[in-house]
Amino acid sequence: MYDFLIDDVELDQSNETDIVAAKPWNILIVDDEQSVHDVTRFALDDISFEGRELFFLSALSGREAKVILKERDDIAIVLLDVVMETDTEGLKITRWIREELNNTLIRIILRTGQPGQAPEKQVIIDYDINDYKNKTELTSQKLFSSVISGLRSFRDLSALNQNRIELKRVIKASSHIFKERYLHEFTNGALNQLTSLLYLEPNAALVDSTGVAALETGQKVRVVAAIGEYKSLIGKDPSDSIPKPILEDWLKSTETGYSIIKRNEVIVSFTTDDNHKSLLYLHSHKLITDDAKNLIELFVQNIAIAHENLRLWQEVEETQTEIISMLSGAVETRSKETGNHIIRVSKICELLARKYGLSDDDIYAIKLASPLHDIGKVGIPDLILNKPGKHTPEEWEIMKTHSLLGAQVLSNSKRPIIQSGAIIALQHHEKWDGSGYPNGLVGDDIHIFARITGIADVFDALCSKRCYKQPWTVDDTMQLIREQSGSHFEPKLVQLMEDNLETIIQIQNAHSDPD
Repeated sequence: MYDFLIDDVELDQSNETDIVAAKPWNILIVDDEQSVHDVTRFALDDISFEGRELFFLSALSGREAKVILKERDDIAIVLLDVVMETDTEGLKITRWIREELNNTLIRIILRTGQPGQAPEKQVIIDYDINDYKNKTELTSQKLFSSVISGLRSFRDLSALNQNRIELKRVIKASSHIFKERYLHEFTNGALNQLTSLLYLEPNAALVDSTGVAALETGQKVRVVAAIGEYKSLIGKDPSDSIPKPILEDWLKSTETGYSIIKRNEVIVSFTTDDNHKSLLYLHSHKLITDDAKNLIELFVQNIAIAHENLRLWQEVEETQTEIISMLSGAVETRSKETGNHIIRVSKICELLARKYGLSDDDIYAIKLASPLHDIGKVGIPDLILNKPGKHTPEEWEIMKTHSLLGAQVLSNSKRPIIQSGAIIALQHHEKWDGSGYPNGLVGDDIHIFARITGIADVFDALCSKRCYKQPWTVDDTMQLIREQSGSHFEPKLVQLMEDNLETIIQIQNAHSDPD
């Protein structure tokens, strides 16, 4: 699917400067003898592991060690003396690290000059340590072997732990992959997992465009996901941080997919079937081996699929929205009202739902379903529906049946949005105190979707011109809504209307009726 170009030139001393210095491995020496600290530092001087140097911290007591360990979570190894303030101080620190500090990643190497105080077999069985050495036998070579072994173990465990965290994010986001707000989280998790699997420093970005045609007309490029040093780029133009030649080559390329793996960077371009073009750029502080190729290719394919699925989902959403809008607009036209009323109600409902604290799924549902609130008016005779004067009691009873008619029209659908529309159509004229229709529901028995749509509908209807009235001012409308707080409307929603009135007025102005 992708052509890989591998730059496999070995790095020599001269081009090591091309790679930014990586963070060191932090090692904590805990011993009550200063000479032990000095000898340890001397024995491990000028040693590095995977291009990262060693950095030493010192504690002359168990108490000092606890202070350092509480403040830092980036220590890879503790070289820990057994006998300090007490004959078993090192064992106490070991148990404290594992049980109270709950740190299972840090590697603990116990050292003792008095092995009789803590027998080796019993210590290894009873305590979660990684090595146990007698100071008299701990030569420079053995110390080197223990430390490198500990670093390798710490590296692997850290990678596994990071994979577990990121995999949990990816799985969680995958269940919502068809929603754009989760695509960024999914991609970030996948980027982190990829760099963790490859033992790479996590600096990566996924650059996104809207397709070849849009690019040719000057469409701006944006970063949709990023980690490490590139995290601040999300939503921005990447040209200041991703090398300009790479971006230029990507924009000019007509290939559907290509991948280039260099010594310390990965460049991947892919285009979905609907011409959605994306670029993955990953920079590492260490060499990227050939073994990484399959993982990178799998990652790219999965992200391409995610993008393509998102495009399909957006197409379905737009189609559904358009159908609902056309259907609701037809009803508004029949009742000699403009389609802008349902647009305004939808946006006000979306705002109030968010401020009320509803979930993202519920906000999305009420945004799409609220325009269906008056769908039942299709069954009301024109003479009653568009009567310019006041209805007679008999006419009003017929007019009120539009709630039941609307619910009947929508109730047979199994689609969640249409089901939400049925609830709104049925209940949006219910009142908080139980005096509404058709069922006289009280308080929380009225679905929150209907409570929100009801107040949004009343506000916009009063502020709009109708065949039977002139538009009210915003002040007069809000005065009526305040007076009916606790009777017609839920008090919390009235307060939310007050608090967000400026935004609601902006919605009305942006979607005002034609003259």
